[in-house]
Amino acid sequence: MTNSQLLQFLIGTVLVILFSWFVSIREKRYHGIPRFFAFEGLLLLGLLQRPVWFSDPFAPRQIVSWILLTICIYYIMAAVILYFRHARPGVNFENSTKLVTTGLYKFVRHPMYASLLLLGWGMFFKSIHPASIALILVITLALYLTCKVEEKEMIKRFGKEYEDYMERTRMWIPGTL
Repeated sequence: MTNSQLLQFLIGTVLVILFSWFVSIREKRYHGIPRFFAFEGLLLLGLLQRPVWFSDPFAPRQIVSWILLTICIYYIMAAVILYFRHARPGVNFENSTKLVTTGLYKFVRHPMYASLLLLGWGMFFKSIHPASIALILVITLALYLTCKVEEKEMIKRFGKEYEDYMERTRMWIPGTL
C-alpha cells in the first residue's frame, strides 16, 4: 500500500467511525458495529483495486464486475428514493417510523446493504487475488451480520409486521436467502 493509499484509508476510516457513531451506535443501534467492518473492507478493497479498475476492459471478470456495479447503482438509487418517500425517518435517517414494503423493498429486505454487497463483489472481480478474496469474504460476512443485528432491531420497532415481512421477502437478492 502506498503512502497516498494509506492516508486515504486513514481519512476514510475516521469518516466511517464518525458515521457509525453518529448515525447508529450513539442511538444504541448496534448494527453499526458490523457495518463498520463492511465499510472498512469496501474502502480497503476499493483502494487496492483502483489501479486495475479499467484495465483489460473486455475480460469476462471485468464484464461481470460492471454488471454487478450497474445493479448496485440501481439498488441504491431505488432504495434511497423509496426509503425517503415512504419511511418517514426522524431526525436520524435510520429511525424510520414506517416500514417500507413497496417497490424494491417488496422483494428485498435490505436493498441498501445489498447495494454494498454488489459494490464489493463488483470491485472484487476487477482483480482476483488473495487479498481481494479475503476482503470480499469479510465484507460479505460483515454485511450478513449487519442485516441480522438490524433485523432484531426492526422486530423490536415493528414487531409482527416485520416478522411477517421477513417471511415473505428475501434478505438481499430476490429468490435467494
